[in-house]
Order: sequence, then structure tokens, then C-alpha cells
Amino acid sequence: MTFGEFVREARIKKGMTLKEFCNILEIDVSNWSKIERGKLQPPKSRIVLRKIAETLGFDEKSDDRQGLFDLAAVSFIPANLVEDRLIIQKLPVFFRTLRGEKPSTKDLEELIKKIKEG
Repeated sequence: MTFGEFVREARIKKGMTLKEFCNILEIDVSNWSKIERGKLQPPKSRIVLRKIAETLGFDEKSDDRQGLFDLAAVSFIPANLVEDRLIIQKLPVFFRTLRGEKPSTKDLEELIKKIKEG
């Protein structure tokens, strides 16, 4: 799942239209639509990402909030390093591990399998 897909799903689940969401965040609807569709990269600013998380109602230490930040970070990895979509999908697990959070056994097994295959 991409950053844009993740935010779009969370926004819709919260019952917010694109226009309402953008009005709250004080951002351009057209540009944000492009982010949700994967045509533009997500914001880099942690301040903006925090505001997005708050607007979507993500608690400070929730998986959704951390997922938002992880997906934003993954989108800025150079294209030549992200040719394998399966590895990219596992990067949030890797990020959680680096932060000292314990991933599930299934997550670790899948990551190890992809590393061995790669």
C-alpha cells in the first residue's frame, strides 16, 4: 500500500471528503489528490505529517500513525533501490524493528525470506 492509498482509505473511513480534509489541513485539493493517486510524493515535513495524523485521528503511538510516517519515508527511497515491490512493502516492518518495536514472527519470517531470495 502506498502513502496516498493509506491516507485516502483512512480519510474515507473517517467520513471526510477530499475537500474537507484539505480545508482542515489548509492544502491545495488538486495537489493532494495527486498525492492520493500516487502522482506526487507525500510531504517530507514531520510537522505536516503530524497534522495529517491528527486530522485522521491517529493516536500518538498508534500503528496507523507510525504507518503514515513509514509510508512517507518509503516513498523517498531512490527508484533504483526500490525495484522489488515486495521488499518495499516489508520496509515498515524493518523500520519498526529499528525503532525497537517487536515485529510479529510472520513479519520477520517474510522479511528474512525476501532477503535470502534477493
